[in-house]
Amino acid sequence: MGATRLTQVTTAELDRLEFHAVRSGEHSRIAAQLLDLANQVDAGSEVTRAELFVRAGEQWEIAQEFERACAAYQRAMDDGGPTVVDAHALSAGALLQLDERDLAYKHLKRLEKGVQPGLQTHIHVAEVLYAHDDLEGAERWATSGARWFGNRNLSPYARDLFDELLRIRFRIRTDLGLAEDDLDMLLDF
Repeated sequence: MGATRLTQVTTAELDRLEFHAVRSGEHSRIAAQLLDLANQVDAGSEVTRAELFVRAGEQWEIAQEFERACAAYQRAMDDGGPTVVDAHALSAGALLQLDERDLAYKHLKRLEKGVQPGLQTHIHVAEVLYAHDDLEGAERWATSGARWFGNRNLSPYARDLFDELLRIRFRIRTDLGLAEDDLDMLLDF
C-alpha cells in the first residue's frame, strides 16, 4: 500500500492484506495498517470505515491482543457503518477472552434488542458462546438465527451460511443432550 494516502479501499485490497497476514503471521502489523486505512478512507470506499475497524480488530484477536481488538471494535460501533459481522458480537468475543463476562453479555443484549443481526453474526455469537462453555446461550443464538432465516428466500451464499448455522446448532444441541427438532430436520447430512 506504500506511503500513498488511500481514500478508497477495495475488497481485493482488503483480501490481499489479510492473505499477507495469514502467510506472514504479521497480524499486529496488518491490524495497524488496517486501522490506518480506516482513518483515511472516505465515505465512497467499497469497504466501509467500520468494516476496516472490524477487520483490524480481528487481526489483533488473532495476535491475541484482545484489548486492542476491543478498541477497534468500539471504533466500528462508534462509526455505525455496515459490517459483515456486527461489531458488538465481535467485541463480546474479545471481552470473553479478557474474562470481562458482564460487559460481553451487555454487548450481546444490546445486539438482541436492535435490528435482526445477519447470519454471520448469529454464527459468530453461537461459536463464541460455545467456545466459552455457554452452551445454553449458544443454542439460543443459533436457534433464533435459524428460526428467523429459515423462512427467508436465501441466495446460494446465504443458504450455505444458514446450513453452517444449522450444523453448529446441531452440535450444540447434541452436547446439551437435546432431542432433534424441526430445525434439525432441515440439515442435509
